[in-house]
Amino acid sequence: MKNNLEYRGVIRLCLLYICFLVPPPYFAHFPHGHCFNSFSNLDTQQYQLTGTVTDSYGPMPGVHVLIKGTNNGTFTDANGEYSLLVNNRDTLVFTYLGYQTRELPVLGRTTLDVEIQSEVTELQEVEVNAGYYTVKEKERTGSISRVTAKEIELQPIVSPLEALQGRMAGVEVVQQNGVPGSAPIIRIRGQNSLRREGNYPLYIIDGVPIISTPISGGSNLYSDGIDPLSTLNLSNIKSIEVLKDADATAIYGSRGANGVVLITTKKGTGYDKKTAVEARWYSGLGTVSNKMELLDTQQYLSIRRAALENDGREPNETSDYDLLLWDQDRYTDWQEELFGGTSTITDVNISASGGNATTSFRLGGSYHKEDMVFPGDQDYNKITGGLNLNHLSDNKRFNIDLSVNYGLDKSDVFANGGTNLVSTAMILPPNAPAIYNPDGSIHWEAWEYSSWDNPLAPIMHRTTEDEGNSIISNLGLSYQLWKGMTLKMNSGYTRNVREYIGLVSKEAYSPQLRDGTGHVSQRNHRKRQSWILEPQLLYSNKLGKVEIEALCGATFQHSENSNLSVSGEGFVSESLMGDLSAAEVLKVASNEKIAYRYSAIFARLGFNYKKKYFINLTGRRDGSSRFGPNKRFANFGAIGGSWIFSEENLIKDHFPILSFGKLRGSYGTTGNDQIGDYGYLDAYEATRGPGGLYPTQLSNPDYSWEINKKLEVALDLGFIKDRINLGVNWYRNRSSNQLVGYPLPAITGFNTVQANLPATVQNTGWEVELSVININSKVFKWSTFLNLTVPRNKLLDFPNLDQTSYANLYRIGHPLNIELFYKYGGVDTETGLYKVVDVNDDGRLDYEDRTEIRNLGRTYYGGLANNLSYKGIGLQFLWEFVKQDSSTRGFLMDVPGSIGNQTADFYKSWQNSGNSNVQEVSQSFEALIAYYDALESDHFITDTSFLRLKTLALSYQLPNGFLHKSGVKDCKLFLQGQNLVTISNFGGLNVEYPGGSNIPSLRTITFGVQLNL
Repeated sequence: MKNNLEYRGVIRLCLLYICFLVPPPYFAHFPHGHCFNSFSNLDTQQYQLTGTVTDSYGPMPGVHVLIKGTNNGTFTDANGEYSLLVNNRDTLVFTYLGYQTRELPVLGRTTLDVEIQSEVTELQEVEVNAGYYTVKEKERTGSISRVTAKEIELQPIVSPLEALQGRMAGVEVVQQNGVPGSAPIIRIRGQNSLRREGNYPLYIIDGVPIISTPISGGSNLYSDGIDPLSTLNLSNIKSIEVLKDADATAIYGSRGANGVVLITTKKGTGYDKKTAVEARWYSGLGTVSNKMELLDTQQYLSIRRAALENDGREPNETSDYDLLLWDQDRYTDWQEELFGGTSTITDVNISASGGNATTSFRLGGSYHKEDMVFPGDQDYNKITGGLNLNHLSDNKRFNIDLSVNYGLDKSDVFANGGTNLVSTAMILPPNAPAIYNPDGSIHWEAWEYSSWDNPLAPIMHRTTEDEGNSIISNLGLSYQLWKGMTLKMNSGYTRNVREYIGLVSKEAYSPQLRDGTGHVSQRNHRKRQSWILEPQLLYSNKLGKVEIEALCGATFQHSENSNLSVSGEGFVSESLMGDLSAAEVLKVASNEKIAYRYSAIFARLGFNYKKKYFINLTGRRDGSSRFGPNKRFANFGAIGGSWIFSEENLIKDHFPILSFGKLRGSYGTTGNDQIGDYGYLDAYEATRGPGGLYPTQLSNPDYSWEINKKLEVALDLGFIKDRINLGVNWYRNRSSNQLVGYPLPAITGFNTVQANLPATVQNTGWEVELSVININSKVFKWSTFLNLTVPRNKLLDFPNLDQTSYANLYRIGHPLNIELFYKYGGVDTETGLYKVVDVNDDGRLDYEDRTEIRNLGRTYYGGLANNLSYKGIGLQFLWEFVKQDSSTRGFLMDVPGSIGNQTADFYKSWQNSGNSNVQEVSQSFEALIAYYDALESDHFITDTSFLRLKTLALSYQLPNGFLHKSGVKDCKLFLQGQNLVTISNFGGLNVEYPGGSNIPSLRTITFGVQLNL
């Protein structure tokens, strides 16, 4: 083929010579147009052209290669290679964000390799989602952190928030519970509100806000609620941006006080009429990442017998059944028995995308299954589907963006009454009886003589199902009225429904209790739905060296929350429990429906001069139905500015090593309306007798938003063509006008009334982000990313604090996450028991004696990530680090010497007779009081800092030559590890959340394959 084309090239040159150089008399002898027709036939014949696109560092994947004047084109693959059907007359246009566009004619070539040059560094040209608009990374004036699909999609996690751990400065994500679907805690630049429910950030998915508070679950294993983002498909997420400072968040007004989390889903590629298919599968195993070191049977029994000796009494069957009735040689590792299982994880994702120059689409779905580590047949399943459709009219003026994301998850996590299996495994004696009889039936007899129930008996006769489904849809319409002026309408609808069914047979109880117990059925129905409309007008123009961007718009939002909880008792048989109409007694525990309305107008005005000086002005006026008519509306706004000083001639001439330098700052106000609805109204409830009402809530039409005033100064630097990038931020947020329960005299008949108090909470801190391209050759690349946050929280002011219900929680001048402790006084040499200091010597211990103030928050936290690649091999890993102190009372055992297991550390200390920090083991009442007083002292505060290998990923990209015959464009094999190693001196179970009694995040290893067809 190549030789033929070269031969035709020679013929073309000859024809050109004949047609243009031969004198006209000779030319006249040719038939009319003959030589030109021959030339044209050769030009229009199509053939395959291949090539490779590179830059100064190597192959360039994702470069758009377009035949000029047509809609025909393609993208380079992972190796920078492309293939396209062309003819001799075609001109190819090579484009990539942040790089100079190149146009090259084909001219009969069958191979065309191209090198494109960067206009500026790729990092500076990245488009960042700022909510109502996008901005280039180098031009932003606000504080915005970003993670992309590369960091999210391959992780074996359920919530996308987990992917942020250790990756963003100023963003603290704590996974309280290792049960899939559990809601993590997320704090953006600290705690602003005195109320826990007042600190959730705003979640926005494709422009549509959703309620960020966790959804209450039916199982007690979801004690912290279910994550409202759990039904999202992680593989469908393009990027997550977190807005932090006033410049970035003020445009969201009363909803942006605690930061904004923007989630953008993937769209179709367009351009190419071919449909691209992406498929991904991974499977693996997971186990609890940490277990406590507890006593074996002989160690436990030695402590129990010593306690009886110290108490001077003989064992009896009522109080000491573990010594007399239970097997003295039996040993069970209850952690292994109750949550030591292996979770099997499977995830399948497939998507198709394509389109042309005007219309593109992406359609995808996924399935995720994760078994529980608890005994029994329990698992978590999630099915998702997503559609993104984009259309641009032929005249490039009218645009439609549609996104629909649907998710359904189902958790078969048991609800074990009021018992937590995790805490049970910690303190259940190691010689407790067997769970099952030899024939496999539930063992009851030996348990009946104790204060314990068989921990697994309730599971065998309980049926639970917690199912949720959600839909998040967005429709965006825009029309360009004229150049620089666009009219836009953003609309959205969200719906989240959770159904819990719990069926408890009386067989779940011991035989001696069954006669007084019946079958019980419980149903919970929780629904959240909302719609939003946001008309907007966008304007952009350039006047000489000044560029102007402006937008103005309005928001209309309506939300409804409903909750129905019903239980039935007295079913004739177990088979009828699923039918509530068959219950003898039907109880409605709650039945409520709450409506919330929100409206606003907002505007933004941005200027830049010479692409060096930037000013951004934002403002919003909000109205919320949660406040009374006197204070329903409020104004919020911010100003941000930046100066790219590296563009100054002085810097360019004298500091060539500095490739980028920007100084920026912002100041503004945001608000917070995260309180209950209807709090400004008088409320009444019916009396038990007929015809009566009694008041339950006082009206206060004058309380309004909490106000958060944010100040930030930041410096961004790039060195050696941005191979080294450093960002340093200092921020100060002051939240005032706190919404609290204001105490009232008893004579009013009410304890409190909802009101604003001039209490002020301050958060300050330093954020450092460093990225370094260590090596960037054609075959080997190595980059490092470091982020560090040093936060400081303080209650600046709280008038009459000692007269409020917060008097025993906070101290002015100290953080909100403090706790007040007694002062530990050592072990009493006479009694051998713990003692704490009675500070005022009044003969009793109360809050006046809690003089030890300890900060239990994070002193600093961050992450260190490295990305390495050699040819087709990739290695990525992330270390997360946290410096913190915690009180260990949340995971400590019962009183030493009582019926309950202990830690190995306690046993070692107890054996050391010279250790004066361990009290005498005893079952006496005095020992119990002394122990629990000491738990409230500073004696049990310890360093719970940790260093964790959060993620480790190894991948291999199969060579394209190997794949060519199979028709597969790209194939990548990957091995992913999560929470593999945790280094800490903490002796408890969950170092991430030391005060809880939940399992920690799982340690998982998964293997998978990703195909592009």
